[in-house]
Amino acid sequence: MNPKTVTHSPLTPRLMLQLAAPHTWPASVIPVLFSAVLVIHQTQSVDPRLLFILLAVTVLMQSAVNTLNDYFDFVKGADTCENQVDPTDAVLVFNRIRPISVLVFFAFLMLTAFALGCFVILHAGWIPLAIGGIGAAVIYLYSGGKLPISYLPLGELTSGFVMGGLIPLACVQVLTLRFSWEPLLLAVPLIFGIALIMFTNNTCDIEKDRDAHRHTMSALLGRPAARTVYQLTVLLWIGSIFALTFLYFSAGWIILPFLLLSAWPILRALFANPLVLDTRIAAMSQILTLNILLNSFYSMAILCDLCLRT
Repeated sequence: MNPKTVTHSPLTPRLMLQLAAPHTWPASVIPVLFSAVLVIHQTQSVDPRLLFILLAVTVLMQSAVNTLNDYFDFVKGADTCENQVDPTDAVLVFNRIRPISVLVFFAFLMLTAFALGCFVILHAGWIPLAIGGIGAAVIYLYSGGKLPISYLPLGELTSGFVMGGLIPLACVQVLTLRFSWEPLLLAVPLIFGIALIMFTNNTCDIEKDRDAHRHTMSALLGRPAARTVYQLTVLLWIGSIFALTFLYFSAGWIILPFLLLSAWPILRALFANPLVLDTRIAAMSQILTLNILLNSFYSMAILCDLCLRT
């Protein structure tokens, strides 16, 4: 078909929402809310206006990442009708949208995040600007450039560190106007959890990624070894919550048995999941639910420590 005769569909609000992929937003919302918990533990208060702005900035930037990733996967031919089980994960493949419209939407998301970020910078100084600059660079490098991060065995570490580590580092500084490296250490469970979201996706997509010449960690390891490493990482994630709770928030240990009881059904289902393309939707739902559960109980342990010590 001659491209000039193709009738393009408009980028509707519904398709914009699909590009933004709200089902992945826990990866940006959880680190901000966790930052608020750390601040409450330190100061017994938090500025709700600043917290809302920080939530908006992080959600907008993650939506921009999702949009740009969808665009580059379409342009590079990594996404096709044959290798996608969920049409909402490949909006450009299943809808005749002009690619330029998607780039305009990406620019809108980034500019809106930047506009809100200016208020944060005026309030808190250059530190959130520097951390935000790193995040903006990663947004492009993850999907764009000659050798994108998503084509290397670095995607899990990058997404986990930037979203799970740098977001709390910046947010705590903004909310307290004091900089410390401690939030980065306390956010290690979030780094594990968010890295596992990417690890889940990449393990399910091994065949698709190999066809697209993506050398993800899962594609290099192969599914049996990748599942073993995956399951060990989940156990390290849980272990890091226990270790940090006992070391820094020891009075909150009473929450940990409830963490295990609540997480066990999801853990059992996730460990039984073969992590293949046909079970990717279920696997992503399981790991996102586990992120919400484990990090919520970790936050409750921190708040419980505050309550029992005051």
